[in-house]
This record gives sequence, C-alpha cells and structure tokens, in this order.
Amino acid sequence: MTSEATLQKEPATDAEATRPGPRYLPNVDIIETKNELLLVADLPGVAAGEIDIEFEDGQLSVSAPAKPRQSEGTRYLVREYGVGDFHRTFRVSEQIDASRIAAEFNDGVLTLHLPKVEAVKPRKISVQG
Repeated sequence: MTSEATLQKEPATDAEATRPGPRYLPNVDIIETKNELLLVADLPGVAAGEIDIEFEDGQLSVSAPAKPRQSEGTRYLVREYGVGDFHRTFRVSEQIDASRIAAEFNDGVLTLHLPKVEAVKPRKISVQG
C-alpha cells in the first residue's frame, strides 16, 4: 500500500491580491521523501527578506514581490522580465509538522522543507516467527 503526498495548486484569483499589478505563478518542483515534502520554487529578482510563507489549516502560501531590475527610464530593446507579485497556494494532503518547516533562499531559488509528522511516515513492521 503506497501513500503518495500531494500538493494541489490553488488558482490565483484577483480576490487574493493586495496590490495592483500583474501576478505570476512561480515555477515549482515538489519532491516527496520518506521524511518530508520538499518544495523548490523559482523567484527571480526577489530578496530573501521579502518572501512571505504561511502554512495554516493544510494550506501553504508563498508570496513575494518581483521588482524592476533596471532603473526607471531604461530603454529596452527586448523586455520579457515582468514586474509584479509572485504568488502560489497549495493544499497539502500530508500531515506536516508546522513547527519544523524550514526555508532556504539562494540565487533566486526558494527551498521549503515540510517535515511529515511521525504518524504519517511509513514504517517497516517485522514479523515474528
């Protein structure tokens, strides 16, 4: 019997926005190990201190502002980088130990460690003969 953890993406809605402007869904990878869920999100142009992470009632939300990389008045030949807010919300199906959630941010990549509670970790049961 296999128990697969899932994080389901909640659609971004205008009702969630607190600032005007475009909103972006950061690209994420979600990995399940025996002991935790690992979420890796791309947040280019964001400072570590501006990332807002919340976990409540099985919902994980990640928000951060994407600020301009160039000064105002810059003459662009091509402009693909957008300015606005990153936002993703996930419904976490596994029971997570919220007190042990940890986050790291390096080179525009956020890594969230979501440890599973002991009760949901798989365990080997030995048979006595």
